[in-house]
Amino acid sequence: MKKLVAYFSASGTTQKVAEKLAKVVDGDLFEIIPKTPYTDADLNWLDKKSRTSVEMGDKSSRPEIEHNTLDTSKYDVVFLGFPIWWYVAPTIINTFLESYDFSNKTIILFATSGGSGFGQTVKFLQPSVSRSTTIREGKLLNGNPSEDTLTSWVNSLNL
Repeated sequence: MKKLVAYFSASGTTQKVAEKLAKVVDGDLFEIIPKTPYTDADLNWLDKKSRTSVEMGDKSSRPEIEHNTLDTSKYDVVFLGFPIWWYVAPTIINTFLESYDFSNKTIILFATSGGSGFGQTVKFLQPSVSRSTTIREGKLLNGNPSEDTLTSWVNSLNL
């Protein structure tokens, strides 16, 4: 079973977890890159006019991504990582899901967060994939999880 670890990381936190997870699952690593990188000012959630505040206030927002070549047909399972913003995945994750074909795949979410959980993440991501795609809420992987912690979590998924 071929695995992909795809991730979006605005500040590098999620990237570190994704890199470690890719090693643990012996999977390919794919970075979701915004066409316009996020600045510190964009990420200021206290500013109601910041880019992320505006994007997250509009669930139809689809920030553009760099389209790298990704052949999703090679994968059975996709681990999809991101920071939690306003109790859900950033809308750039919807952009990613709508840009590729994940039919008949299992997508397992993982996230980093400063304090909130997954909230309604699965509900907001499901419309961005086909009905044959399964999205599973995964795990918050804050801090610097060890390879043993990641291995235990992946084994608990019964893939």
